[in-house]
Amino acid sequence: MNTRIPELRKANKLSQEELAQAVGVTRQTITSIETGKYTASLVLAYRIAKYFHLTIEEVFDLSEEAF
Repeated sequence: MNTRIPELRKANKLSQEELAQAVGVTRQTITSIETGKYTASLVLAYRIAKYFHLTIEEVFDLSEEAF
């Protein structure tokens, strides 16, 4: 699944560790989501989107081609 997390982190001058702490996961989880090795749960996707004041659809590509 494609994600805008790296772009959003860079725009907000935020490290993976800082985002991870803010949403209650490990840095490794954020790394895995960004590289496509792990798909965020609905709850985690919501937390990440809420952190950036965006919708889940604005952070994650939910189109069928992304799966």
